[in-house]
Amino acid sequence: MFKDNAVANLSRLSQNTYPGRGIILGVTPDDRKFVQVYWIMGRSENSRNRIFVQEEGEVCTRAFDPSKVKDPSLIIYSPVRSYGDFHVVSNGDQTDTVVEALRRGRTFESALSGRTFEPDSPNYTPRITGIMEVGGMDGYKLAIIKPGESGPETCLRAFYHYDSVIPGFGHCIHTYTGDGDPLPAFDGEPYLLPMPAKTEETLHLYWEALNPENRISLLVKQIHRETGVSTISIINRLG
Repeated sequence: MFKDNAVANLSRLSQNTYPGRGIILGVTPDDRKFVQVYWIMGRSENSRNRIFVQEEGEVCTRAFDPSKVKDPSLIIYSPVRSYGDFHVVSNGDQTDTVVEALRRGRTFESALSGRTFEPDSPNYTPRITGIMEVGGMDGYKLAIIKPGESGPETCLRAFYHYDSVIPGFGHCIHTYTGDGDPLPAFDGEPYLLPMPAKTEETLHLYWEALNPENRISLLVKQIHRETGVSTISIINRLG
């Protein structure tokens, strides 16, 4: 049942021309490694002028051509960071918010309680965030912060705690349900997707699943569940 659902959902993702930025959290089939997948997409020149750059075990978004940057505020950030046994991934500067809160002994949920969706009217892009803890939680957590049913006057914060894992699978959340003007926010719960054993397999699977016109960059981070040792692999459209 898990496999059939995951395959159907992979087809759903591949048929979506613009899921926006996305996160998948899961574990390898042998149950030994946590996996974080993160991608970015873009329609405008400003959004497409980006690459992932790895520095000292963390990743930053950078402008491929700095001369073309119009507004760096929502496109330049650290999508993956770690603190101790915690590994955080997000689609914005709330990565830093969560890490700094963990340093102070606060929780994932409390860290995001003071954040809202992005101020990019008329889209009001949701903030999506995930966290895993080596040697701590057996599962992982995902969160989305988006406008409420009445629009940007209200803010909805939804948290999903998966207290156990399904080897060989992960859960996906992304910013939009599809293309549009304005872009419609992700609706419903995170959905199940397959998680291959090897980083390169995962990298290839999800890069090929994303719309080739709009995909920009994708990363895969594997974290050994016993040792905490992690590796990161990246694909950039540019460069």
